[in-house]
Amino acid sequence: MYSKDISKKVHSSYLLKAQKGQFTGCLAPFGYRKDPEDKNHLLIDEETAPIVRLIFGYALNGHGPNYIRRRLEEEKIPCPTWWNRERGLRNTRTKWEKKDPENGRYAWDFSVIKEILMNPVYTGAIASQKTEYRFKIGTIRDKKPEDWIVVEGTHEPLVDKKDFAIVQEKLKSRQRPGKSGEINLFAGLIKCGECGKALTIRTTHEKFPKRIFSCKTYNAYGKQHCTQHRVEFDTLYSLVLNKIRECAAAALTDSEAVAGRLTDTCQTEQKDQREAMERTLAKDEERIEVLEKMVLRLYEDMVAGRITEENFNLLLEKTQKEQAELKAKVEEGRKRLADEIRLAVDARQWVESIQEYRDITELDASTLNRLIKEIVVHETIDRDKTRHISIEIHFNLKPIPEVEQVTG
Repeated sequence: MYSKDISKKVHSSYLLKAQKGQFTGCLAPFGYRKDPEDKNHLLIDEETAPIVRLIFGYALNGHGPNYIRRRLEEEKIPCPTWWNRERGLRNTRTKWEKKDPENGRYAWDFSVIKEILMNPVYTGAIASQKTEYRFKIGTIRDKKPEDWIVVEGTHEPLVDKKDFAIVQEKLKSRQRPGKSGEINLFAGLIKCGECGKALTIRTTHEKFPKRIFSCKTYNAYGKQHCTQHRVEFDTLYSLVLNKIRECAAAALTDSEAVAGRLTDTCQTEQKDQREAMERTLAKDEERIEVLEKMVLRLYEDMVAGRITEENFNLLLEKTQKEQAELKAKVEEGRKRLADEIRLAVDARQWVESIQEYRDITELDASTLNRLIKEIVVHETIDRDKTRHISIEIHFNLKPIPEVEQVTG
């Protein structure tokens, strides 16, 4: 019983620190170091921070953890384990270092790079309470990211929040290169508008072969489950290139008008969502006030002898847990609401960013992954079996679809 009480107190202490945004790990995340004057605060490590920025730079250009791992090894950049050992923080070696003491330090593990790319600490936030813990059992499972306690603005960021968000989307939609070895510029970007699966690329067996995209579900299960959604690579390439040029030219002609139109469109589309968020926030804040009053009444009841101290502690723990969850939810809700309110600022940033692509003559993976969030292909078929393809191009900096109709 004594051990269980100690465990609860320790867990409560960590929970309190998590809510305050204090770092509680044994080792600072790669790219940071602990503040000598405050062990719960992080400072940028000038030696390793450039490596983290390099990793995110590769990811922003559309490359996955395996590609990044190979590049780091080629550039002979030591892995985090080596850095920790050199600084006397740990005395462990990776399996690669044990196999090859000379060059093993340059071998990065896939999971290490993925953890770096997914860790919000690099945006200046502390994410805590990532696992479920049970007394005498320990960690039993990982929590979903939406269930973490995340406190923003606790230290200096290494990565811009928008760039971090783009990387998360890229990680969710990674695809492998084709069998032919050709690089697919649209890998991870193009999706079926009906089933939501990716459109995969292949080369036809016609007299004059063409590279085409078609729905993954259709390829695997046939037309009973989804239609082909066939789009030629060259058609999509020209469409996206022209749309980027058009947006850039329009932004240069009258940037204020374009920014205003983007803002108006978004505000109309997201009005209902914003109002629903405001209602949820108000409800949660009202509940927090009720819980605060309940805690006060519970204390008064214990002092007056109406409830035992044991029951008071039990009820208090339950109430405080609900309070902590609601406060974290409210904080996240306010953040999302603030993001919605910044539409005008975001629209102007989008206009400024797109202008430099007015004279673009060819596409590459880097440009596509920086500008495009996703490309959604829809298909309808008439009674006479005429196929109608519509393509939505969703830009990263402003989630507004630009739709082009292509009839096949």
